[in-house]
Amino acid sequence: MKNILVITSLFLLFTSHANAQKQFQGSLIDKMRWGRDFKLYLELDNDSNYIMDIKELHHVDTDKGNEEGDFTYYPVRLDPEFVQKLKENSYASERDSVIETTNTTLWSSLHGAIGGGWVHFINCMLYSLETQHLSLTAPLMKRPESNWKPRPMTESYKRTRKWTYYVPVDQKLAQKEYKKRQKDGDLADLQDVPERFTQIFLETSRKDYQEIKDKEKKAQIDLIKLLLGAHYLGETQITYIRSSVLKATSKYAENQLPSVIILDNFRAAVAMSLNESGYHVEKIVFSDQKQLDEYELKAREQRIQDLIAHINKTNKEIFRKKLQQHYQ
Repeated sequence: MKNILVITSLFLLFTSHANAQKQFQGSLIDKMRWGRDFKLYLELDNDSNYIMDIKELHHVDTDKGNEEGDFTYYPVRLDPEFVQKLKENSYASERDSVIETTNTTLWSSLHGAIGGGWVHFINCMLYSLETQHLSLTAPLMKRPESNWKPRPMTESYKRTRKWTYYVPVDQKLAQKEYKKRQKDGDLADLQDVPERFTQIFLETSRKDYQEIKDKEKKAQIDLIKLLLGAHYLGETQITYIRSSVLKATSKYAENQLPSVIILDNFRAAVAMSLNESGYHVEKIVFSDQKQLDEYELKAREQRIQDLIAHINKTNKEIFRKKLQQHYQ
């Protein structure tokens, strides 16, 4: 099986065992049913109901041969046990800024608090942008006005001198930085981010960006900008980002839609979640479930569980090494 990276489009919901449910007032998925009307029906154990259009959910064909470096991206939701860990350690409080960490890079600053690997790191940053706990135009992200010029002129000064903030907030300048980095073969920060995020970023003009109302779409573009500016962040900016991410995850919204993907070759709808240690399958339902005998049903479910186990193993063995090389 080829390498698979999992990342989120962040349809989020609290789900876990009964104790976590009491702590968070979150809900387990009690029932899932695949209707003949291209709808997926979900009943939660708090008596709430959701109807999802299967055609609009994220679809994946896991039988497609992925070449090395090509990845499939699964939407997932944060696990409440992870959120509880943050709350118990008071990461969302004002003492957040004095917790002992290495604020030299985003990765080293956040990893000690949130755990996990690259996927978890990206998910948490994306969620903080989507919920607007983290803003690229916050006062602490603004560069001081100055007429100072380095002698001799440095490459970083040439590339960032027109930036108002420590990341390229302006859409045109951000795309210019992306193209420079692409030409130099210096896109390691972005190579494992979903391709659709990059496509949206490159296809969105300055005017279109200013008119975006969709918080999820804006967050995906801002994530690209944040990663493009990661090399130029100072300790103050890294501390601010860390604080914002931890506050966002510890104040995790309760009433979000369940995260469900469609595995086309399994004819399955799968609800998934993520904590700092990896990915979980929470619930599986098949479009042809009524025609399956017990043996075939268990066999398909096991194949899906094996797929997720392989994903977790891949993340642990490959992406941690990659990240440690780039984000120490």
